[in-house]
Amino acid sequence: MPRAYLLLGLCGGYLLVLLFNPVRLALRDGFRCLMRFKRVWLTFALLGFAYFVFQFATFTPLQRASDLDLNQITEIRSWNWPALSEVWRETPLPVLEGVAGIFDNATTTYPLSVVAALMLLLNWRGLHGALLRALALRFRAWGYLIYLAVVLAALASLFKPIIFWRLPAWSTVLPAGGLLQISASVDAAAFVFEYLFGVYIQVYLITLCLAWTKGLGFRERALFKFAIRRFSHVLKWAGIVVLVSILLVRLPLLLAYFIDLPGVLDYQPVARSIMSALIIVFCSVQISLTLHNESLRAALRAHRRFIQRNAVRLGWFIGFCALHFFLLAACDAIVRSAIADRVMGTILWKVFYVLARGLLTGWLLASWVCLFRQCETGRRNQEAAIKY
Repeated sequence: MPRAYLLLGLCGGYLLVLLFNPVRLALRDGFRCLMRFKRVWLTFALLGFAYFVFQFATFTPLQRASDLDLNQITEIRSWNWPALSEVWRETPLPVLEGVAGIFDNATTTYPLSVVAALMLLLNWRGLHGALLRALALRFRAWGYLIYLAVVLAALASLFKPIIFWRLPAWSTVLPAGGLLQISASVDAAAFVFEYLFGVYIQVYLITLCLAWTKGLGFRERALFKFAIRRFSHVLKWAGIVVLVSILLVRLPLLLAYFIDLPGVLDYQPVARSIMSALIIVFCSVQISLTLHNESLRAALRAHRRFIQRNAVRLGWFIGFCALHFFLLAACDAIVRSAIADRVMGTILWKVFYVLARGLLTGWLLASWVCLFRQCETGRRNQEAAIKY
């Protein structure tokens, strides 16, 4: 009974926070947007599921058919369930990166980034031409250099799975050290396209949510091209994030293949935490560039004004995001520890986790768009729901 009372108290406290907080209207409108355009959360779920399949196929613990025995699930009560105090150290970094993803790039795009690179190079729905025109119009002569960098990163993304697939066979012909250096270099270049593809998805979903808040009709092909044009405005900020990420996270890993860098893996959680904190500090820059035709300098000034006028509501929203990602990360850490080496349990939990994370991320992203629009248009006390 004491545990039941504790659970009821937690659920009651959660409902009170959900229903009586300064950003409840944005959360409500974000959920309504999610129900109208289910692709918002299904996109994140699809990308997450593709990455899970890639990881499972590459590092599969599946050894024999008996590993897929469903009796592993029926014996769930006999699993060794850890207390939260035993696994809480696994939650801070996922929570921080989850919150930062709402304001930047919310999901890993590999291996579907390979398909996206191929579609971009083949000018699917005219996106290649739209990107070139948008870059040339936005950056003039520099736009062609940026376009060349994007194309080279897309080519690296195409070669990445081929190199890792053929790496065992090539190791019998070429020195192992040289192959690792080449693969690490290609992976670093492919990361640029994977990140930019994730940012484009984010821009597309933000424009989709914006269309819902304004009650606008659109054609799908036109929305893709519109997102490409808005993406060109976000590119300066994305370039800064890529540069900082490469210097803090990717470059030390890459250099470790060429020179001796002791403790490089121990440094990674700190570097990733710094990157996430940087994105949260400048949280409204990306959405400001997406929704307005402005320069990066103007977006930074608008971000400062946004913080000054809406610090309380923004703080509540970030705290709300952190609470949900903490609950999800804590459940993930506890269940993974209890599952141990049970393959069937791992598969079922990962499928559930990917769907739950996709739904949560889509809801919070749509709510962020609604909150930003409400802060801009002075809808702080407006109770009427958005019509669609």
